[in-house]
Amino acid sequence: MKKLLLALSVLALAACTTTSPDVVSRNEAQRLATVTDATVLSVRDVTVDGSQSGVGASAGAVIGGVTGASRGNSRESIALGVLGAVVGGVVGNTVERATTREDAIEVLVQLKNGERRSVVQAKGNEVLRPGDAVILVSTGGKVRVTKAPPVGVQPRS
Repeated sequence: MKKLLLALSVLALAACTTTSPDVVSRNEAQRLATVTDATVLSVRDVTVDGSQSGVGASAGAVIGGVTGASRGNSRESIALGVLGAVVGGVVGNTVERATTREDAIEVLVQLKNGERRSVVQAKGNEVLRPGDAVILVSTGGKVRVTKAPPVGVQPRS
């Protein structure tokens, strides 16, 4: 039961982070973003490695230590508590890393001035292909790539 609580806690924390271009963080909402036109040169699948913030390891160590210490007599409970904390920390770290791992893409683009840029982001709803006109949306030091709207579209008045 306690291991399940640890896994659920780490999963809840993992759900809070993403590199998806379809998810905008609260601090990016209602902020002016810089938009740069570009053309996709290539797209390749990559994996964003999971985080190891220490939250999973800490939670696992506490749960493992408490569980271990509650077993056996007083001498055994100390040894089992220490062993439980070590094992729990390793398991918690592994769970955190696995649950925060993300399938992503690396998009290589060429800007209008000829410069090239690379952006790694989670796979979104749009499928990007070489030759696609895209825009790079930059907000607060983060960049996402999305398809450019058709040229010549007039805004509604």
